[in-house]
Amino acid sequence: MEAMEDDSSDVKDDHNHNYRASSSSGNKIQTYLSSRISEGTTLHQPVSSSAPKGDLDSAGGSSVSRGTDGSKVMDSESDSGSECSEAGETDRPTATAASAEGSFTGESTSKLLLNAMAVEDYRNNHWPNLDKAIERLLIQNPTDHISVSYAQIYSYVYKCVCQQHSELLYVDLKSKIGHHLHQVSSQLHAIPPENFIESFNTALTQYIASLQCIVPVFMYLNKFYIESKLNRDLRQDLMNLFADHVAEEHVNKLMPLLIKAQTMPFKVQPSTMASVVTGLHSLRPEWAQLAPALFSSFIPQINPPAVESLLSDYAAHDQKLQMELSMNGFPRGDQSRKRANDDS
Repeated sequence: MEAMEDDSSDVKDDHNHNYRASSSSGNKIQTYLSSRISEGTTLHQPVSSSAPKGDLDSAGGSSVSRGTDGSKVMDSESDSGSECSEAGETDRPTATAASAEGSFTGESTSKLLLNAMAVEDYRNNHWPNLDKAIERLLIQNPTDHISVSYAQIYSYVYKCVCQQHSELLYVDLKSKIGHHLHQVSSQLHAIPPENFIESFNTALTQYIASLQCIVPVFMYLNKFYIESKLNRDLRQDLMNLFADHVAEEHVNKLMPLLIKAQTMPFKVQPSTMASVVTGLHSLRPEWAQLAPALFSSFIPQINPPAVESLLSDYAAHDQKLQMELSMNGFPRGDQSRKRANDDS
């Protein structure tokens, strides 16, 4: 016991009131405990707070246990308190992380709920109004006047883009127009060949006229989503829809009819022929290679550049064309009324 009392003077108290032994005193205590264990001393754990008061040292508040030889081994309650303090500090980060995780989960849930409410508002309020307006613009004729509030349509589009529904709106717009063009293509399948060119021209002309109204009211979507994020153009995308759903389905039927109509002047109105041919070229420029002679009659620079060695062939081709026109009842006119040259 005297050795223990001497060595206790080397124990230092840190700022947390945890007793720490110096290296020399630590070696002495370790040597002492080793010697006591070798003598058969049994060390016990500190007595709990429910132990009789007689077993507690009144001076230091240390728990006392007795070995086989009657010696006392003191365990400071401050050590156990320090262990509890360290355990509490160890558990505190876990509790903080748990609370942070709970806060993050709650925030994520609230964001998901708000997004779901915003999408529901788009589906129930904004898109139904736009759907009706687009439907009316698609079925109108170029000469008809339909009362549509373009300012209201633009307002709906503006709200949808501001509420982060640009992608939904773009997909719904293409789906709506694609469904309409599928119906147009189905109707063209039922048109007889003698009326097919005129019917195709009507469908194409009506669709282009509709785009002249649809594209401007969706300008905000085009500027802040389609052009900036997709690097595309709304009008070109909608024209591609007509090419995919209508023109591609009927080009193999339409092209022979156009070639035949070209050999029979005025069988089809020249304006209708020009409208269909230029429309096909704007949809798919490569279609000009299916009938270069047809497309070159309405679109410049379809054929290769003229060559000087072929000038005689060009003149012969023009003479042949004039002869065919004359044989089909189109005379050159009264040449007697042509003004003579004044040599005087």
